[in-house]
Amino acid sequence: MTQEQTQLNNEHLDWLEAESIYIIRELIAQASRPAMLFSGGKDSIVMFHLARKAFRFGARAIRLPFPLLHIDTGHNYSEVIQFRDEIVQQTGADLIVEYVEESIKKGSVKLRKSTDSRNAAQATTLLEAIEKHDFDALMGGARRDEEKARAKERIFSFRDEFGQWDPKAQRPELWNLYNARISKGENMRVFPISNWTELDVWQYIARENLALPSIYYAHQREVVKKNGLLVPVTPITPKGSDETSELLSVRFRTVGDISCTCPVLSEANTPEKIIAETVLSEITERGATRMDDQTSEASMERRKKEGYF
Repeated sequence: MTQEQTQLNNEHLDWLEAESIYIIRELIAQASRPAMLFSGGKDSIVMFHLARKAFRFGARAIRLPFPLLHIDTGHNYSEVIQFRDEIVQQTGADLIVEYVEESIKKGSVKLRKSTDSRNAAQATTLLEAIEKHDFDALMGGARRDEEKARAKERIFSFRDEFGQWDPKAQRPELWNLYNARISKGENMRVFPISNWTELDVWQYIARENLALPSIYYAHQREVVKKNGLLVPVTPITPKGSDETSELLSVRFRTVGDISCTCPVLSEANTPEKIIAETVLSEITERGATRMDDQTSEASMERRKKEGYF
């Protein structure tokens, strides 16, 4: 990469960083009880890093003016949960964890069997967490390049008293002016890195030297090839009696519920190598790895209308 290209790349990342920090500060100025969704995945790590930059002041210890919130499905990759806890311990951030399992126990979430995907069930637990902790706004790491429904959603996304999103009733955001005014029981979902792409995220990770869970880099994993995806062999997604598994070098482009998140073939073990792969990729990270988004083109929009982030 030439010096001119490096400078251009840094200017682009500087602009995205400044926009995200402005969005975070703007929300904190308007909301009375905000929180940031934090799973330990790459997008939430970037967003957390941006938040710490937003409220850094000289040599003072950074204390975020909001807690972190994780909706734990109970079907998470252990590497990600371990990394999440390490980050919280290192930074002293306040972390609130609410569990889908608790929603199942009290009957607000019903599954056919224990190995069913709990990804969509997060919406119920999320709405319960909002009511329990009286949150009026939640920040999340969703990006417009991930999926069609997210592409048409505003940065400040209004949700009604039932947690539902109406794509036909979104607020204008002219001149980067954001309106977080809500009535009691309503909620805002805010996406500080909405305008970033997967490539931007990895370039920023490389520039800022951000640590990530190991499963984002190439590693050996037992998988089964199924419907064009590499399904990991786990207790939650076991190999069928008529299926053949392989030990392949893979990495995860996105990380979610084990039951619906798949890795991709890769030998990339550094951010720079992943950037090179991402430049050549023709499929979005969710399109290449998420079983829950392959049920129909409207899967994500339907879940958002039901309260999903």
